[in-house]
Amino acid sequence: MKTTVEVPDELYRRAKSEAALRGRKLKDLVEEGLRLVLEASRETSRPQSLAELMEGACGTVDSGIPDLASNPEHLTGFGRDARRHP
Repeated sequence: MKTTVEVPDELYRRAKSEAALRGRKLKDLVEEGLRLVLEASRETSRPQSLAELMEGACGTVDSGIPDLASNPEHLTGFGRDARRHP
């Protein structure tokens, strides 16, 4: 399909020069650019998975507080039925 697109003179000159350096036609360079832009927008517009959203937050945090399981006060009565063992 043919279409008319207006671009600034400087952009046209740069694109024409780049196409020539690559040994391609300007229309091929424009088509490649459109495909790249459309693919990139499709990738960024899809919803991210929870794993992708949490990627930067994954890891451990050292709060400086020792593990509660190592504190005898918190282990008192652990694993026992309080009604049977007074």
